Amino acid sequence: MSARPRFRRPLLAGALALAVAGGALGFAFASGGSPAAAGAALAVSVDKHACGAPPARLPAGPVAFEVTDAAPTFVTVYLTDPTGARAYAEIRWLGPRHSLPLTGSLAAGRYALRCVFSDGPVVVSPGLVVTGTAPDTEPGYRPMTSTDLEQPVLAYRAWVQAALPGLQSAVRTLDGDVARGDLSAARNDWLPAHLAYERLGAAYNSFGDFDDAIDGRPDGLQGGVDDPGWTGFLAVEHGLWHGAPAARLRSLTQKLVADVTGLIADFPSEDTDSEDLPLRAHEILENGLQFQLTGQEDQGSGTTLATLDANVQGTQEVLSLLAPLLRERDPGLVAGVDAGLTALRGQLAATHPAAGPWPAAASLDRATRERLDGTLGGLLEQLARIPNLLAARNAA
Repeated sequence: MSARPRFRRPLLAGALALAVAGGALGFAFASGGSPAAAGAALAVSVDKHACGAPPARLPAGPVAFEVTDAAPTFVTVYLTDPTGARAYAEIRWLGPRHSLPLTGSLAAGRYALRCVFSDGPVVVSPGLVVTGTAPDTEPGYRPMTSTDLEQPVLAYRAWVQAALPGLQSAVRTLDGDVARGDLSAARNDWLPAHLAYERLGAAYNSFGDFDDAIDGRPDGLQGGVDDPGWTGFLAVEHGLWHGAPAARLRSLTQKLVADVTGLIADFPSEDTDSEDLPLRAHEILENGLQFQLTGQEDQGSGTTLATLDANVQGTQEVLSLLAPLLRERDPGLVAGVDAGLTALRGQLAATHPAAGPWPAAASLDRATRERLDGTLGGLLEQLARIPNLLAARNAA
């Protein structure tokens, strides 16, 4: 049995899977609020012959439909312009005989409901004319296609490719320290090498088995921290801070150099799923909350807050590449997340003196821990919106 990889599928993905399995999962990209806020919801029943029969005319402002799937298959329902070029609200995967609200706040114009059934049919409702004026109406968003993320993914892969030689140089320095028997230097050089890997955040699923070998945890191994199959940065950390002899450490650092070298050779042939990048924008810091801020991943160096800071930098890189797509769909989200990431890095920096050692997560006073936890929790709420905003909607 191998060590558990550093990267874990977070709670968000599991929650989505459970909701879909349960029958219906809906999202509304709208500022118009809930059906209660907009008044009585308008009942709409959809099937493969008609995508409902909305009123022919409505006043500008909040609108709410209660959509029921009368077909035997799942359906995605969009509120769009007549051509389908821009969407204003949506329900993702409405289940048979289930109902969900579809809410929005509409400016004057022409609209329609668009139903995309899971087995292929696409049906559009009669047109809906909205008249008058209202504040805070939805600008709409261009539905994503699977090709929209190709350029950000290529740019991210190029960034990772350029960073890998620096990682290789850092692990070679660490290995050289251990080869000379200078374990004090090795303890100093371990952290820069580890952070060089942690900044690569979103690329983990493109690293295949190398992620397990390079940064796996001991939980799940039969022998735990003493298991001979445990390798990588965390195994080296445990040895360096728990008195392992240089000979044992050398076998680990040599293996680490070999694995990083193998990763560099293998990475160009590994695929990166275009849907992974938006998901990683949330997952990197969810893992940071679970394993770094809690100190759960600490193997003796007390540097998980530094690792969390590297995770923030990895998230910033992902966000910078997704920003043009996000601004088109949610103009305020990028600015809000940018501000939150900057604030979190500032709070992390304030936990230790300039060029001084990082404090162990367990040593933080209650006020500092709560401040970090609050900032990170707020960020995760915002970042959790990105996977759905950037989900492919080829049939919209």
